[in-house]
Amino acid sequence: MDAEREALLGTACPELLTICQKHGLPFEAVDLRWGLRNSEAAEQLTVDLCLEELERCQRTSLGPAFVALVGDQYGPCPVPRRIEEKEWEVLRAQLSTRPRDLELLIRCFRRDENSVPPSYVLQAVGNEEATGPDEPTLTSALRTAAQEAQRLGLISQEQWQRYHHSGLQWELELGLLSGAPGAMAFLREIPELDRHLLQDCALAVVDRLPDGCVDVAAQDVLSGLKQRMTQERPGALRVLRLPWARDLVNPKNKAHACYLHELGEQFVKGASLQLLQRLRELPPNPPGPARLFEDIRHHLWQGAQATRTFIGRQELLVRLGQRLRQDDGHSHGPLVLGGTPGVGKTTVLCKLAEQAAGLLGRKTVTVLRLLGTSQGSSDTRGLLAGLCLQLCLAFGLPTPPSQVLQAHARLAHFFHVLLHTVSRRNFESLVILLDAVDDLDPGHPARAIPWLPVVCPPRVHLILSACSGWHGALDAQRAALGDQDACWEVGPLPVDQGQKMVQRLLAEAGRTLSPAQHDMLWASLPECGHPGRLWLAFHEAHSWASFSVPWPLAATAEEATHQLCARLELTHGQLLVAHVLGYLAASRHGLSEAELKDVLSLDDEALLAAYRDWTPPSQEMLRFPPLLWVRLRQDLGHYLVQRPMHGTTLLAIAHRQLAEVVQARYLSPAKAAARHHVLADFFSGAWSQGTKKHITLLCVGRPQSLDRKVAPQPLWFSDSVANERKLAELPYHLLGAGRKEELLRDVLGDMSWLSCRVLSGGLDALLDDVDLCMPHVDGPELGLVRETLELCRPALELRGAEKSVLYTELLARLQASAPLYPVLVGPLCQQAQAWLHACPFPLLVPLAGCLTPPGGPLYATLTGCHRGVTALAWSPEEQRLVVGAQDGMVTVWDVQKQRVSYVLMGHTGEVMCVAVLARGTLAISASRDRSLCLWHLLSGRERWTQRDMGLPDSQPFSLCVDEAHGVVYVAWGSKVSAWSLQTSELVFRILGDTANPCVCTAVLVSRARLLTLSKSGAVSMWSSATGQLQGTWSLSTTPEETLTCVVPIQQQGRVIAGFRSGSLTMVSPDGVHRDRLLDRLPEAPRFLVLAEDESLLAAGFGTRVRVFLADSEGFHRFPAADLEHEDVVETAVFGLQNNLLVTGSRDGLVQVWSLSEQGVLLDVLESTGGPVNLLVHAGTLVASASRQSSSLRVWDLSNLQQPRHPVAFLDRTGLAAVSHHGRYVYFPKVGDKSKITVWDVAEGEVQDVLDVSSEVRCLEVAEGPKLLLAGLASGAMLGFPLDARQDVLCVPPPEAHKPVVGMALSKREDRLAIAYDNIVLVLDVVPGDPCPAIEGPVCIFYTQLPETVTSVAVLDDCRVLYGMTSGNLFLYACTNSQVFPLEAHGSPITCVDVSHSELLAVSGSQEGRLCLWDLRACECRLELDHVSSYCPGVRCACFSKDDKYVFSGLEDRSVIVWSVLDGTLLASQFVHAVVTRIIPTSNGFIAPTSHGYILRQRFQCPASWASQQYPLRNFQKAVWRVKCRQRQELAAGALQDSSEGAQGRKPKPNKRSQVCLIV
Repeated sequence: MDAEREALLGTACPELLTICQKHGLPFEAVDLRWGLRNSEAAEQLTVDLCLEELERCQRTSLGPAFVALVGDQYGPCPVPRRIEEKEWEVLRAQLSTRPRDLELLIRCFRRDENSVPPSYVLQAVGNEEATGPDEPTLTSALRTAAQEAQRLGLISQEQWQRYHHSGLQWELELGLLSGAPGAMAFLREIPELDRHLLQDCALAVVDRLPDGCVDVAAQDVLSGLKQRMTQERPGALRVLRLPWARDLVNPKNKAHACYLHELGEQFVKGASLQLLQRLRELPPNPPGPARLFEDIRHHLWQGAQATRTFIGRQELLVRLGQRLRQDDGHSHGPLVLGGTPGVGKTTVLCKLAEQAAGLLGRKTVTVLRLLGTSQGSSDTRGLLAGLCLQLCLAFGLPTPPSQVLQAHARLAHFFHVLLHTVSRRNFESLVILLDAVDDLDPGHPARAIPWLPVVCPPRVHLILSACSGWHGALDAQRAALGDQDACWEVGPLPVDQGQKMVQRLLAEAGRTLSPAQHDMLWASLPECGHPGRLWLAFHEAHSWASFSVPWPLAATAEEATHQLCARLELTHGQLLVAHVLGYLAASRHGLSEAELKDVLSLDDEALLAAYRDWTPPSQEMLRFPPLLWVRLRQDLGHYLVQRPMHGTTLLAIAHRQLAEVVQARYLSPAKAAARHHVLADFFSGAWSQGTKKHITLLCVGRPQSLDRKVAPQPLWFSDSVANERKLAELPYHLLGAGRKEELLRDVLGDMSWLSCRVLSGGLDALLDDVDLCMPHVDGPELGLVRETLELCRPALELRGAEKSVLYTELLARLQASAPLYPVLVGPLCQQAQAWLHACPFPLLVPLAGCLTPPGGPLYATLTGCHRGVTALAWSPEEQRLVVGAQDGMVTVWDVQKQRVSYVLMGHTGEVMCVAVLARGTLAISASRDRSLCLWHLLSGRERWTQRDMGLPDSQPFSLCVDEAHGVVYVAWGSKVSAWSLQTSELVFRILGDTANPCVCTAVLVSRARLLTLSKSGAVSMWSSATGQLQGTWSLSTTPEETLTCVVPIQQQGRVIAGFRSGSLTMVSPDGVHRDRLLDRLPEAPRFLVLAEDESLLAAGFGTRVRVFLADSEGFHRFPAADLEHEDVVETAVFGLQNNLLVTGSRDGLVQVWSLSEQGVLLDVLESTGGPVNLLVHAGTLVASASRQSSSLRVWDLSNLQQPRHPVAFLDRTGLAAVSHHGRYVYFPKVGDKSKITVWDVAEGEVQDVLDVSSEVRCLEVAEGPKLLLAGLASGAMLGFPLDARQDVLCVPPPEAHKPVVGMALSKREDRLAIAYDNIVLVLDVVPGDPCPAIEGPVCIFYTQLPETVTSVAVLDDCRVLYGMTSGNLFLYACTNSQVFPLEAHGSPITCVDVSHSELLAVSGSQEGRLCLWDLRACECRLELDHVSSYCPGVRCACFSKDDKYVFSGLEDRSVIVWSVLDGTLLASQFVHAVVTRIIPTSNGFIAPTSHGYILRQRFQCPASWASQQYPLRNFQKAVWRVKCRQRQELAAGALQDSSEGAQGRKPKPNKRSQVCLIV
């Protein structure tokens, strides 16, 4: 059946492989007889291995598990390798009358007393003690003896079958006739075969006897077997007729080719049918829990296997149980079990997992993870996700949301909160056992695991294990815990227990040892109780026969492992062992059996060794004989571990000792590179899909190009199934093989690869690959790509993992710098452009760099799952950032590595303040729950906690630290407590006056005094050492004023206080004049900030910050002008060397000012979305955070002056106007809004500054007349010619003191509308030379106060559409002074625009509603709601040039495109900034953003596209709703040609009868 076998393996199996891959299933074709000589194929060992493989397929296969090809040969009956003594004696007795057969039997078998019960073993061919048996004679002798023994009833039917069944029958009985599912059989029939056999007796079509005659008995058995198949499994049987030919099956014969084609077709059809049927029967489990359950089952099975031969350790288990019971009722630290590799730590943990449920006397949830043995336990993110999901399901808690599962930092926070949530339930205990923490993230150096809590809450227990001496993992965990009592050593077993362990293993394997062998075994292992060494000894000893004389065993585990490798080499050949173990050790996660066989088929050295003495069976394809691998796998046994990963089961080296020996023995640098090279070829798919590879086989003697038939390796098997194995392994092997150019071209420089990695494994998986490669890649390009990917994170988390999001993000950020970086960045941008251009669904395509590029000041974005940041403090010496949150957590971030170092759980209420002391090694935090905690930042452990109860939450709070005297002062309202930092003892307490409570407290360390300022302005002075009152007085400069903020000046021994009236007063505890007015601000100061050297003071009030410079008298203003913001300033901090001031405002902006340049604004940075409430700095780094965001950002101010492409313009007003197709931008000058900055976008610099008479309120550009129109706060409107700015047009205000609130040009730019609060002017724009003119007003009309105009649009026919603060919308006809009210929005109108045909209009409001209006009927055609929990509201909107679409900029920092016809949402793009206006172009739009970039977008909408491509399908926080009239009414309205204008229509209500919700 060689031709049939080759047809299936060569054509049908690859087709079935493709089908399986599309469903995310692995596929493996097992044919152990392929590539073997007939003598090897007929051996009993081969039959046994085939049956074992068949059982494995039946256990694991979801679809077909067995395929039989049955022809006209029954096949030889193999001789059993081992016969039990009792059965052998029976057979020998039956041969007493046949002396020759009896002599042959005795000569071929030898008694082995080491088997239990004793047995006789067939001697191998070539053995010196027994010559090779004449197998046909031996077979006939055994069959004769068995036949006679069965006749006499001395052996059973099953025993008789061992001597009469061929390999074919054994396989059919197990695979088909047993009724097992997933079986198929193909029966080949040759018409008139008997006639042809008579004509040619030499045909090897049927079984023949040694003399050449047909074996009639075998043919009769085969006939009966076929009859059974037909009767018992007719549905699994397929009969194929083969036309006769002398060469039997010749693929070149047309009829035979049709036969082979039909065979392949029926095989694929039947197998795929079985597969699809089983898939339909599977329960619809969600993918997350399904993988989790698979992972849990794997670890439970592994744990059961580990404890199968458990012995001893009872004392250790008792101590562990006592420790768990002792720690259950209070907080405690984790336990760590340490020891040398193989000493039995895993076994102890698994045994403890079995006993945990009965140790604590209450319901106990036990979680076991053997790290590194599965996909969910190999890396930190997968482990945390699995633990969190399992705990939530076990305790009935809400499962973690997708945003938490996508980010490692959020998972760490969630895990800590989860442990405390479980603890607070108070009726269940939790035991988490993590074995081999050194196998977690194997690519990273040994370090403590930062996300593990150093203190476990009550009823939560954490037990780890780590190897001593294994890259320092155990030492790292000990140092992290800081408690020697928490680290327990697992030592060797006592000698007697070690011997019992080996005896138990031998008994379980059905083996024993002779006394001499027993003595030699333990003589080789004196005083040995190391389980790993004992296991190696058992593995050697269990194969000893009683008649063999073994070599002495090695004394050490390392020597024994080398001895194991030498024995394997002797049995299987050095090259095969070296290559197989080398490939397993060189792989990143392991290899599946199918992958390993494919890799060996690509390994020319392995093929040359396999086919050294015979030719392969096929002249078209070449595969490694799978039986050679299966034999080696059987001998490796427990030295290989199975890992369920990436949708398949991988094989890996199980023991560290063996892995180290393999590394040293088989993976020298040159050999390792060779192994990686072949693995890289396999996972890249270089030799798949029919690509032939050259080889010169020794037995052939000439070069051949043969198809290796290895699995193809596409990135995607189907639209939803990614090739996870290729994604995980290929970068690692390209790097190991030194193929860096290919790595950059085909992996890191391939957009298809990047998108597939992100979509299938998340952004962190791709970043891990980039981090793996960065140390080995020269140049800055890979670093730029990595930073760009980090900048993409917000869009990917908000929009979900969409391919289009990644493509547009990378293109929008890297396009401007692509010409500068041709190796990586340039090709990525070209690929992104090509994919976006060919995209089959509507899409916005960036035409230029329009998002923040890499290389800017953003250093890191740190994301947790806390509810909002409330406190920040730097530890600059250790590069750590201490973060307090609303949920009471204190998180310590390693800023350089951008990961969480510790999560500190000691508070139950909001963290009010954190402070770092002791040169960055300690931190103190205070919470609203009145707790005060001192933490050790290097270990993450709590030093002490104090609680000060009894005051309401509304009381003012302050915390001051006096490191010199070791005291911390905490003020809650009128009560001030002083605590010792060393002992946590109360030093003193000041109760104060509850009638006049203290508002602010300041400690003057240099004067050893403590000042408290009350709400009414009374000052009390106390001794900071004893708390004794030293004096009180009232402020003379600000009597009866309310205090708002205070800051102590330690060097001067004074305090500066700010009051609600705007007064800044300097308070001194000494002198005649104890308070002096420093300055009077226009508003109440919100905060006071001092520079580190106290030479500068910043006071924030309203939207401004005033800076003061220290002098001998106190402070004076510097610079003269205040630093003005667009929104309320929340906080500020001075930068390095006091050259910079960084401010944060309520609009979410971080602004950097140069004090050395008299307050020049250097940059505007976008924070995390909410108001910037906190700023701290360390050196050149500044961290910003918001109480409304769970993320914080770190900025490197040294990168402010780094060149960036494109350069952002510094507009914070949102008034930017654009001319010359986006070449120039006009916006009010920063710090002086009575000037207009003209920004050249191409050059990235200011081109000009225009002076105006008062503050600019709005800007418009008329491209046709080439005018820049500026509406001013004075009410005037100025017009600047774009090409000749010396001529200025001016339109005076209709009334004094009315600022311009809006302006609009008609589509033909011949009408201009100017809106004031309740007045609208309509003017004509008349072309002229050299300057156009503005004439009129043509019309003036008034609106009704108190409502004011917010938006305005003007039509060419002198109609005006305007929206109001109340949400009302009106259409005013200037020709007859009629007003047509349109239906009101529910909130203020934010924008209105008119279509280019002036038949339609669009309006947007603060609540996120958009309305499409029919201006002829004055009716609403469509009402559209963009419901976003992130930030609702519409900022701007405009029609496309052809009026088919509407482009809308939303407050949630996205741009959407929807259809005018039916309101269908066509595209949505998150642009990270608010779009302030949109100008349509011929193929898209131009839009300035609040980040200072110009969006140039092309909107492409194919004529037909899949409706499933809903733009918000993965959007985490938005829904699009459409309300429309009946389709008939809309159609009628569209066809109606109204000859009369809107002037002749009366207002009428809108009609809506249908609501369509699109989600």
